[in-house]
Amino acid sequence: MKDPLMNKGEKELLNVLGRNPDISMKELLTHTKYKWTSTVVKKLEYFKEQHILFGPSYMADFGKLCRNPLHYVGCILETTGNLEPVLSILEMIESVTLIFPVLSPHKNIVDVTFLTSDDAAVTDILHLLKHSDIISDYKTRSSYTKCLHENPDLFGEVNPSLDNLLDIVDVPDMFFGFHNTEWNECDITVLGHLLKSRGIKLMDILRKERKQEKTWTYEQVKYSHEKMVKNRLVEKSYAIAPFQPIECACFTLYVKTDYIDLTSRIIYNFGRGARIFKEFMLYDEWGMIMCFSHPSFLLGLMNKLDHVEEITEKELYHIRSNPPEKYWVNRPPNLKYFDTEKQTLEYPYSVYKEKVKEALERAESGEPLYMRTLMTSPQDTVHHDAYHTPEREENIHESA
Repeated sequence: MKDPLMNKGEKELLNVLGRNPDISMKELLTHTKYKWTSTVVKKLEYFKEQHILFGPSYMADFGKLCRNPLHYVGCILETTGNLEPVLSILEMIESVTLIFPVLSPHKNIVDVTFLTSDDAAVTDILHLLKHSDIISDYKTRSSYTKCLHENPDLFGEVNPSLDNLLDIVDVPDMFFGFHNTEWNECDITVLGHLLKSRGIKLMDILRKERKQEKTWTYEQVKYSHEKMVKNRLVEKSYAIAPFQPIECACFTLYVKTDYIDLTSRIIYNFGRGARIFKEFMLYDEWGMIMCFSHPSFLLGLMNKLDHVEEITEKELYHIRSNPPEKYWVNRPPNLKYFDTEKQTLEYPYSVYKEKVKEALERAESGEPLYMRTLMTSPQDTVHHDAYHTPEREENIHESA
């Protein structure tokens, strides 16, 4: 059956780019039926406009960034009330990088990601919100692994079986690396731009910093970028949606087995070679998969998983709306607290807690709690790149 979204040549083009993010335009051309580089450029721009192709983006290995144990904390928050007060308070906390709503018939649920080195401080704030009846319940899980992703094979099955979940394979190393490089102010500033803006050019970074009265040269900015790539602090990637986002089902799946190696294998094998986009990582003893797929795959998913006896527990969260719709918040990691002398990144949770208390006290006196001020633009990304609608991006091979 003919695919109305793209033809065979276009599928080949996107498959190659998705698997080889560092490929040059000239080399990319040799993997396609097209004769001119300009044709390839136009094709890629078209798929960006259609919200099929996203990037290039950079992901950071936070283990290599800091001496302190910076990592992700994922939270499922429940409330029986309005979501606005919850989001208003969460946006006060600068370590929050991602918030998205989850479908539920009885409660309002949001999935929240923190980048932190202090789990206890995060839990303390969540406990305060529960005690104040802003949320009714919460659960947290910690991750010391990178968020890996796999782009769809656009020739693959739309509704794949899960018969391969237990296959013996070499699972890529997901765990963060270790700090072994000193990062200076220029390095951290360039890193912030790379994590925030897709396809940004090094010269654009320099121009922006000159407006902030920085005196760095282009060579310094270029050296910082090369230093991060060489030491594998950052890795470039593209994200490809299997269909237009409006046609996709988006969900987060957590699975647990008796062995973490088996869990790692299951989340790596999940949907491999199929026409789905997925991100995956470990949270404590759980494996997490965030997936964009055809709705038919989601319909029978839990039934398929019920037949995998090795999976002892599972949780499925159907994402309520695709970004940048209401209740989505996505922002890059805030690096302004990075201490170049100590080589640590620590967020001021005592300050956040006081702000939360003040907001709750104002709410008790009758002031509205849901005056949200930190909404981010759709192109500001940290991860989950296929879930965003970017503005026009720079030429991908003229960029960092």
